Amino acid sequence: MRQPLIAANWKMYKTPAESLAFLRDFLPLVKYHTASQIALFPSMTSLPAVIEAAKGKNIAVGAQTMHWLNEGAYTGETSPTMLTALGCTHVLIGHSERRQYNNETDDTVHLKLQSALAHGLIPIVCVGEQLAERESNRTEEILQRQVSIALAGIDPGHAASLVIAYEPVWAIGTGRTATPQIAEDAHKLIRAQITKSLTPAVAASTRILYGGSVNPGNAAALCSLEDIDGALVGGASLDPVSFAKILEAAATR
Repeated sequence: MRQPLIAANWKMYKTPAESLAFLRDFLPLVKYHTASQIALFPSMTSLPAVIEAAKGKNIAVGAQTMHWLNEGAYTGETSPTMLTALGCTHVLIGHSERRQYNNETDDTVHLKLQSALAHGLIPIVCVGEQLAERESNRTEEILQRQVSIALAGIDPGHAASLVIAYEPVWAIGTGRTATPQIAEDAHKLIRAQITKSLTPAVAASTRILYGGSVNPGNAAALCSLEDIDGALVGGASLDPVSFAKILEAAATR
């Protein structure tokens, strides 16, 4: 059985002091939470503080992005070796905002996934269609392309830690949410493509998260579905009480 994963993507919010204030209030709320795994993705500047504060707790900490090379003349980038040296365990790859604003492509997502697996980082690979693509009935095409390119040449034996996050781009930060059935249908498409690209066994064990305006009011309905294995939460994860409520709601799975 796939244990749900609830991940908080803080994007470009929270200084180190604000991140520690969040944890001060959040940790008592989830001290005994075991129904799902919890992962926080703070900004790069807050990573060391959050990793230190989360030591020994039921919380993993990851980076919002990384370069696929270990070192080089790439100003502003962070390598996988830098992340593992800090104690990072997870990394987001190909978030829709990285694709939109930082020109990340399906090919760079593939390179980053290869690198993350090689360095023992748990990758959360983000895929999803934009509004125009959904309205033109291209959702299946887009998801198959993004997943197949990301997984091309990946050794199924090394993909046990793989996580996919479905982000309907039209539902991120807009207040619009894919209905549970829309989300479930997309997750089934993704799982089918994992089967084609890797193996049925890997597809059956891979967690697929939903990310798109997840909040305490819709988390239970989304996470109760067979192919939805948790959530990648944006704005609603910035408040400790709100995020704890999402964890509680998702535990009804």
